[in-house]
Amino acid sequence: MATREAFLAKVRQAQPPGRPRPEVPLFATAGGDLRERFTSALQTMGGTCVEVAAVAEVSALIRERFGATASVASATPEVPGTRVLAADTEPASLQDIDVGVVRARFGVAETGSVWFSEREYVVNALGYLVQHLVVLLDPAQLLDGLQDVYRRDDFRAARYAALVTGPSATADIEGVLIRGAQGVRSLTVVWAGA
Repeated sequence: MATREAFLAKVRQAQPPGRPRPEVPLFATAGGDLRERFTSALQTMGGTCVEVAAVAEVSALIRERFGATASVASATPEVPGTRVLAADTEPASLQDIDVGVVRARFGVAETGSVWFSEREYVVNALGYLVQHLVVLLDPAQLLDGLQDVYRRDDFRAARYAALVTGPSATADIEGVLIRGAQGVRSLTVVWAGA
């Protein structure tokens, strides 16, 4: 048995028996229009929301915002990319991509977050190595709060999940806000029905 497999076997043996997840209570929510709340929360975190008449316009939006020569890796067949993205794509090969495009499974109005799993990203590095992330979100797929996420079957079934709220940022050094410090420099949510 290889060293890696032996190590993982020992880790598995040492795991305590599984326990059921705790029940997450439902709390009172702010109410109001979910789309407005989502947009406001996302903007507070440095993201942007954009309206298009049809998904076919997203390619034009990308060219307008990021230039005609921007390299694009798309995890959704709705928006063509300049780089093919498949499950066997080497994650490191995305390091020179300007724009990543992905469809979020749902959004959370409370925080302005969008939810992805391994199914949406196709290659997990898509959400972290590209310079700019363009997210398609169906407004009908907005949840009120984070507590609602835990009740979804797709959340429980995912091997990997990420709630993304705005672009990467830090203000650790002298209190200066720097975007794109550890990930994407911009996050644009495009309202696009499924």
